[in-house]
Amino acid sequence: MDPYVRLHDHVAMAEIELYAELLIAVAGADRRLTYDEIDTVLGVRAPVPEQMRRRMHRLPAQPYRAG
Repeated sequence: MDPYVRLHDHVAMAEIELYAELLIAVAGADRRLTYDEIDTVLGVRAPVPEQMRRRMHRLPAQPYRAG
């Protein structure tokens, strides 16, 4: 393999960026972050009730129907 070839793994780079964001948040905090604060830093949103119900019962998503 050519040592000058640059490899890019976009998934790995995204994970590294998320980890860096979390490290920055932790470094700036004066206490342990709560799970909700960590979710906020990582951009995680809580599922809405319908999504939770479908996951629990493994129901398929309903198609969108305009007005």
